Amino acid sequence: MTAPLLFTPLDLRELTLKNRVVVAPMHQYAGERGFATDWHLMNAGRYAAGGAGLFIVESTKVERRGCGTVGDLGLWDDAFIPGLRRIADFTRACGAAVGIQLGHSGRKSRGARPWEGGKPLTREQAEAGGTRDWDAWELIAPSAIAPDARSPVPRALERAEIAGVVDAFARAVARADAAGFDLVELHGAHGFLIHQFLNPQSNQRGDDYGGSLQNRMRFVLEVAEAARAAWPAHKPLAVRLSVDDGTGWDPASSVVLARELKARGVDLIDCSGGGMLPGPIPGTPPGYGYQVPYAARLRAEAGIPTMAVGLIVQAAQAEAVLQAGQADCVALARELLYNPNWPLDAAQKLGADPHFQLAPPAAGWWLERRRAGAPGVQPSTFPSPT
Repeated sequence: MTAPLLFTPLDLRELTLKNRVVVAPMHQYAGERGFATDWHLMNAGRYAAGGAGLFIVESTKVERRGCGTVGDLGLWDDAFIPGLRRIADFTRACGAAVGIQLGHSGRKSRGARPWEGGKPLTREQAEAGGTRDWDAWELIAPSAIAPDARSPVPRALERAEIAGVVDAFARAVARADAAGFDLVELHGAHGFLIHQFLNPQSNQRGDDYGGSLQNRMRFVLEVAEAARAAWPAHKPLAVRLSVDDGTGWDPASSVVLARELKARGVDLIDCSGGGMLPGPIPGTPPGYGYQVPYAARLRAEAGIPTMAVGLIVQAAQAEAVLQAGQADCVALARELLYNPNWPLDAAQKLGADPHFQLAPPAAGWWLERRRAGAPGVQPSTFPSPT
């Protein structure tokens, strides 16, 4: 029997993923003054032990002013390295490769956690919650344009300041290497700072960082160049894009950008969408695999490996994406919140791991013993016997 593509290795530079199931970066909003907590350690371990090939730590901010909420992780100082190294080491010990997403929220900074309303914070609210550096938590953006009517207007970056933000990304990348991560992903999607530079509505600058497509791409290309220079040559570099945001940045522009990123040493594009406006992109209602076409288009037209995301839920569905050549790997998020052992379960359903070798021995040994001792008994995620 031919092995399912989902459970074949994937090589990215000198990193080999044991399978093509990726745990997408998911904000936990559980950091304390930017530091990782035991929650983050538990969160990494459950997915790694569940059989994923790669776990990516949530968007970790390269500047203090880039934090979206009071609960964001940070990597703008060496003091954050030990806590993140603990997560990286533990993830690998549980069986998965480990990446980290680096980002900057720009004009979407300084907000409440989503289950607390997600609204922009006032100084009083932030300080009541323990924030002691409100003035350092400044809203910046390519242009002085608020994301919506309820949000404050950010300060437009002076041209001379942009190089400092690029350098902040590079320094965070170097710290990610010091923390032992296998892969770095730059967050260029979902309405955050890099995406704000790309979109013509949020970027209305009159200098060489605004206007034409090439100018609006300048910031992310400089960040990618700086990141590649700070990141070891044998380690892969990824970028997450909102391939279509429904407000002016579209798939054709993303193809152009993906080609430019590939030329600068980017190895993988994580293909998401939206983020400039709340809700789905008009004409693209959420459904099974609804963002997979983005990965397929960039893979075909930009000639770069891609990661597919967007309501990939079933094992057969994920395998079909890979068999059709639409992506090189698939990333799951909320489905893994529902079932952290999804990779282990998918491998059983696709016949890729009959003896539970994908699980760490402390779990796999027991599962194999049950299989051998009780033939025909199926796990709870399979249909009930009639």
